[in-house]
Amino acid sequence: MKSITVKELVDRFSLEVLAGGEQLHREITKTRVHRPGLEFVGYFEYFPQAEVQLLGRREITYLHRLSEDERNHHIGNIVKYHPPCFIVSRNQEGLKYLIKYCEEENIPLLRTPLATTKFLDLVNGYLSKTLAEEIAIHGVCVNVSGIGVLLRGKSGVGKSETAHTLIRRGHRLVADDLVVLKRINPETLLGTHNGKTKEFLALRSIGLINVSRLYGRSAFQDETRIVLDIELKKWEQDALNNELELEPKFTEYLDVKIPHIEIQLQPGRDVAGLVEAAANSWYLRQQGYSAAEEFMKRLENG
Repeated sequence: MKSITVKELVDRFSLEVLAGGEQLHREITKTRVHRPGLEFVGYFEYFPQAEVQLLGRREITYLHRLSEDERNHHIGNIVKYHPPCFIVSRNQEGLKYLIKYCEEENIPLLRTPLATTKFLDLVNGYLSKTLAEEIAIHGVCVNVSGIGVLLRGKSGVGKSETAHTLIRRGHRLVADDLVVLKRINPETLLGTHNGKTKEFLALRSIGLINVSRLYGRSAFQDETRIVLDIELKKWEQDALNNELELEPKFTEYLDVKIPHIEIQLQPGRDVAGLVEAAANSWYLRQQGYSAAEEFMKRLENG
């Protein structure tokens, strides 16, 4: 199971450490942040104790209004579960009672100046990506007009050269040779690089190029949602399918199904243009449009 330490969270979001500074090595394994509400009134049946606990204005105001005995009772009930850490938003003050309990139980108590909902979105996004299940595959990842495309095929088939042509047409490189795929949720697969290959594209007979230096910063982006899996294959005579609408095929990565198509290669064939067409066609289908259906309607209407 992937994890990060509380210290990594502190460093990433410049959090102030109010208590439990010697416990920043504690691990965070869950991708969501929890705002305790029902727990403050004694309901713990579904308490996600392994999640980071975020205390916003609503929670802190409630605690401030309790008597000292009530406050100690409610906080005591939560800290005994030893969540990874508590984070207080909006730089709220008057936290002596929280500091006392966190020090006693060796739980990091942190604080951020950010508003609760904004911080919640930022941390959930960060944890989802950082702790996501991932695999690395051989291929090239590009973003074509905002659409994430995975290019696969045997070594030397022309994946990087196709990506280079797409970049020259205004599209963006995400990763070359080694693509890291992260499962953000059951329907979302994220493609990114491994850090070492960032911005680099390897072209046979040319060598490595840095696309950002060569074509500008707009030629590269760190990550993209993968929505198309395109396999480049050598030309096979009489193997092309010319039906009006092909039966959908899928490739599965980390239990996420991605639409799959094959593009055969032949000298003079505009492979980059076909990738653009595939991406744009996918987009239109998401909008409910089918060229084949429109064509059939025209035939029916004479």
